[in-house]
Amino acid sequence: MSKKKMSLTTKILVALLLGSITGIIVFQLPDGVFKDTILINGVFQLVGQLFLRGIMMLVVPLVFISLANGAASMGDIKKLGRVGGKTVAFYLSTTAIAITIALCLGYFLKPGAGLNLEMVKAVKTTTAATKTPLVQTLYEMVPKNITLAMSDGNMLQIIIVAVLVGIGLSLLGKKGESLINLLENLNDLIMKLVDIVMNFAPIGVFGLIAKTFATVGYVAMIPLMKYILTIYLGLILVSILGYASLLKGFTGLSIKKFYKKFFPAMSVAFSTASSNATVPVNLDICEKKLGVSKGIAAFTIPLGATVNMNGTAIMQGVATFFVAQAYGIPVTLGMMATVVLTSTIASIGTAGVPGASIIMLSMVFQSVGLPLEGIGLIMGVDRLVDMGRTVVNITGDAICTVIIAKQEKELDVDVFNNMKDDEGGKVA
Repeated sequence: MSKKKMSLTTKILVALLLGSITGIIVFQLPDGVFKDTILINGVFQLVGQLFLRGIMMLVVPLVFISLANGAASMGDIKKLGRVGGKTVAFYLSTTAIAITIALCLGYFLKPGAGLNLEMVKAVKTTTAATKTPLVQTLYEMVPKNITLAMSDGNMLQIIIVAVLVGIGLSLLGKKGESLINLLENLNDLIMKLVDIVMNFAPIGVFGLIAKTFATVGYVAMIPLMKYILTIYLGLILVSILGYASLLKGFTGLSIKKFYKKFFPAMSVAFSTASSNATVPVNLDICEKKLGVSKGIAAFTIPLGATVNMNGTAIMQGVATFFVAQAYGIPVTLGMMATVVLTSTIASIGTAGVPGASIIMLSMVFQSVGLPLEGIGLIMGVDRLVDMGRTVVNITGDAICTVIIAKQEKELDVDVFNNMKDDEGGKVA
């Protein structure tokens, strides 16, 4: 009987625990060459920075290829019609609302307060976004030089170019098929590289967390718990209040019946922390249990797995305040507006796989000039919130699908209201 291999999630959680314990032990050691040079700025710095740079290395190609591929896969833009327009508008607007709620929670609850990370040397990043007026930020989203935007890692400009490339390929029709296939292959390659880098996540997390705790001590534990609780509060607010209001307001249908029928998909999302892995069961429930037509569900659910990331947006908003407060960096209204804009657009390029949102978070941090070192602390506990935010992500997809189907008269209300098949039943 072969031993069951430890999952990456378990390894990361173990690394978080060992890194925290190791860091606290080192924190108690007297200052000197062994503590400061060999451990904190030596071993911990090396393994942490190697992993962090591996993530940073993939940000630009991942964002560009994923976004271009997603936009191109929508098909002929002229044929998308009102269904496509409504779906995209719904996804982007709810994501913007979610990130706004998260920023409000971060502002009032102050999850990073009491955690002083100014002593932890930060990666040098641009702080231009904190000093640039919002109007200038908006028109500078369009680059004057595409290659310069790529080399400088200007994420807002890269996002705009990627979306335009994807739309252009869609409009080309058959002429663009070969390039679309190339983008799909490149996307597969990038995701494989993400897998490779994520295999080193336990080592990287150990180094980043150990250095943090070795520098600031056990004082980091309470803010981390507050960070997790703040995110889950945001997830609950969006799920119970936000989604319930949207479903009731636009369709008049029962939110209780919706959640009871949709629970199997939520369970898959929570256990896998992958929006993509949940697409098959999400489609099945929308069509067979919620009464959505196959044509509507086949368009909105796969699109939502790429575009609709409300749970991820909540994490990014809270994480922004958490890291800013931990480093003593004031968050201005301009920074908050930039985070809303960047997170909303970036949600289109967040891959529906575990851990991909961390890469997108580094892009958000870069857009407002926050130290990327803060991601190391968040990375250690990310899986604890990844499962919850994935549930919110895929639930938003289904809510949108039901609303669009009802408006387009492609929803079988009798199937939606029929609870007999769900009493002790099992979703196929």
